[in-house]
Amino acid sequence: MINKKWIKAGYVTEPVPIGTDIKAEIRRMCKEKNAVIMAHYYTDGEIQDIADFVGDSLALAKQAAKTNADIIVMCGVHFMGETNKILCPNKKVLVPDFNATCSLAESCPAKEFGEFVKAHPGYTVISYVNTTAAIKALTDVVVTSGNAMQIVSSFPKDEKIIFGPDRNLGNYINSITGRSMVLWDGACHVHEKFSLERILELKAQHPNAKILVHPECKGPVVKVADKVGSTAALLKFSQEDDASEYIVATESGILHKMQQACPEKIFLPAPPDDSTCACNECNYMKLITMEKLYNCLKYEWPEIEVDKKVAEKAVKSINRMLELTPSSK
Repeated sequence: MINKKWIKAGYVTEPVPIGTDIKAEIRRMCKEKNAVIMAHYYTDGEIQDIADFVGDSLALAKQAAKTNADIIVMCGVHFMGETNKILCPNKKVLVPDFNATCSLAESCPAKEFGEFVKAHPGYTVISYVNTTAAIKALTDVVVTSGNAMQIVSSFPKDEKIIFGPDRNLGNYINSITGRSMVLWDGACHVHEKFSLERILELKAQHPNAKILVHPECKGPVVKVADKVGSTAALLKFSQEDDASEYIVATESGILHKMQQACPEKIFLPAPPDDSTCACNECNYMKLITMEKLYNCLKYEWPEIEVDKKVAEKAVKSINRMLELTPSSK
């Protein structure tokens, strides 16, 4: 049972006993409980290192759906846990801290988005995977930053499309495809803050560095990129490309995997517009700590629940994405 005095809103705060080998205990509990740990690229390196699988949100959801584990611990933000639960309704899905929300998902409240959809009858609704289950339930097809261009392009040129919630990703797709999708006005607080001026200053100091940019960044930052792509695509590019230095304009957690894969290369986090910061981090991803992971496994709480009717609608939009991009199954 959870001792109520150790509970805060969204996570257990019981201190780990002094002398505990926390990594060994986490692995022991995983074996004992038949649990699997999933971690997003944006979490701290120590969380990534102890995870059974590390990836972007889609890869994590697909991996979760394939696992034989009874418990999935999603070390990432809340919507990722929801996506896992939608795809794995019979499994227990845990997130170490329910305060780990997502600025992009939060920028698209279900009530307001539902009204926006109703105001555009006859439009196909395409939503980024970085959304709540309620938004996915209002959506015709979900996309990721890696397959959004392919899925949008699969529709006729004259298809009326609502794209949400990320305006920067939507603008990028419109600019490449020549479409005029109606965009929801949402954004990610991490990718919004990258400074073109400071990136160019860093580039001047490292003239041979290639600039890697996530399409959630603003247009001016995207335009100076040597490679635009999803987190997984940027990681793959850095492994296959022959440059020795890279400036990376996405959440700085990905540098951990980049450096592990290519220890001989130099990876520089693109700076935000705040001159006091050297890199840009997701405040929510960094809420996931080893202590919270330990307590989450110990007490099997907090647990993700998704309303059955919402889940039944939401899973259709996810399955539609998999139908349109068979290679991503």
